Amino acid sequence: MLARLLRPRNIASAHCDLPCGVYDPAQARIEAESVKAIMEKYAGNEDPVFRSRALTIKEERAELVKHHLWVLWTDYFKPPHLETYPQLHQLFWEATKLAGAAGGKGTVDVAKADELLGKIDEISKIFWETKAA
Repeated sequence: MLARLLRPRNIASAHCDLPCGVYDPAQARIEAESVKAIMEKYAGNEDPVFRSRALTIKEERAELVKHHLWVLWTDYFKPPHLETYPQLHQLFWEATKLAGAAGGKGTVDVAKADELLGKIDEISKIFWETKAA
C-alpha cells in the first residue's frame, strides 16, 4: 500500500538538455513585458537619472528576451518541428531582431515592444502545439 501511495500520479518526461529540461516561452514574454513597461515609464518621466536607469534596465531585459528565445530555438525546437512549422526560422529571426538593436535594445518605441510580444505569442502558440503532439 505504501508503494502505491508513493507512486507518482503523473509521469513527466523531457527531451532536452540539462539542467532541468523545462522550456516555456513565458520566460521570454515576461521579459518582453518588462521591456514594454520600462518604455512606457521612460516616456512618462523627464528625469535624466531615471531615464538613464530605465534604459540600462530595459537593455538588460531585452538581452534576456533574446536569451530565452535562443534557448527555445537552439535547445527545444528540433528538425521535425521545422517540417511542420517552416516559418519558425523567420519567426525567431524577427523576434530576436525586435528584442535586439532593431527593437527592445535600440528604441523606446512601445509599438516595437508590442511587435515583439506579438512574435513571442506566435512562437508560444507553435510551442504549445508541439508540446501537445
